[in-house]
Amino acid sequence: MAKLAGVSQATVSRALRDHPGVTAPTRERVRRAAAELGYAPSALAAALARGRSNTIGVVAPWTSRWFFATVIEGVRDVVSDHGYDLMLYPIGPDGGTETTHFEALALDKRVDGVIGLALPHELRVAGTLRRLPIVTVGTSTPGIPGVQVDDTEVGYIATKHLLELGHRRIAFLGLDPDDRYGFRVADDRYTGHCAALREATLRPDPSLVVTTGFLAEAGEAALEELMIRADWRTADLPTAVVAVSDELAIGVIHAARQWGVRVPQDLSVIGVDNHDMAQFFDLTTVSQPVIEQGRLAAEILWELMHSGRMPDPEVTRLAPGLIVRDSTAGPRAGI
Repeated sequence: MAKLAGVSQATVSRALRDHPGVTAPTRERVRRAAAELGYAPSALAAALARGRSNTIGVVAPWTSRWFFATVIEGVRDVVSDHGYDLMLYPIGPDGGTETTHFEALALDKRVDGVIGLALPHELRVAGTLRRLPIVTVGTSTPGIPGVQVDDTEVGYIATKHLLELGHRRIAFLGLDPDDRYGFRVADDRYTGHCAALREATLRPDPSLVVTTGFLAEAGEAALEELMIRADWRTADLPTAVVAVSDELAIGVIHAARQWGVRVPQDLSVIGVDNHDMAQFFDLTTVSQPVIEQGRLAAEILWELMHSGRMPDPEVTRLAPGLIVRDSTAGPRAGI
């Protein structure tokens, strides 16, 4: 191309980048030569030459779960609006990458910033991530901006709703078996649950707590566990359950149908999220703005990348809200 335009390769490079040191006639000759040769400049190469990749990295321990996939959808909306690409880095169970080896991915050479979804604590403080602009979703670390719902309030709202309906024996399903990752979501929701009980002068009962995680199949197992504790007598079941996620609650409702436990006549069920499927199960839920968390995190990251200033406040908390459907009612007769 340089030979065809009658200029040096350096001049070609400057002309294609609209460098002010190239005259208009020379720039036009270079462009005609490029058109004749069918040359198209590489956007990635140009970005790298400016010290940028025009790519945002999303790091997540799970990518198939509804919450994570929905947050990523929100991130993608904003990233694409800004003309950037999104690169997904699944770790842990979904990605097959141990967190202790994650630094080998050298994110600082591939992306301009990172959205971290429910990052394990050791990654939130890792050197690679500390060298990049980063915003977390679902977890918080001092000095790192984040977006999350107030999970203590989530647990409080769910239990308060059941208490106002007259329930007193309320099970909590959801303490997290994956606590090796240092996630606080389930623990914080349990804290809110206990706060609502104490406010109603009720003492939290360990026999009404089941460790489950967040998935639907765990909800089926949790109800089975409660049935075993009740010696398979519906009359001895708790009158209501707070499930730490809608998927978990849906699993409870499915199992209840199999075993003849009526929802809500025998057992009220409330979940968390306002999952896409919640309305089809008439599930009462504490909603959280999931896709909005992804969008807001991406906007904060964009500001951080281009202003160099730390957003204020460092952690943005979005408010949950109660959506009442037909899976909750007053306690069964005789209670």
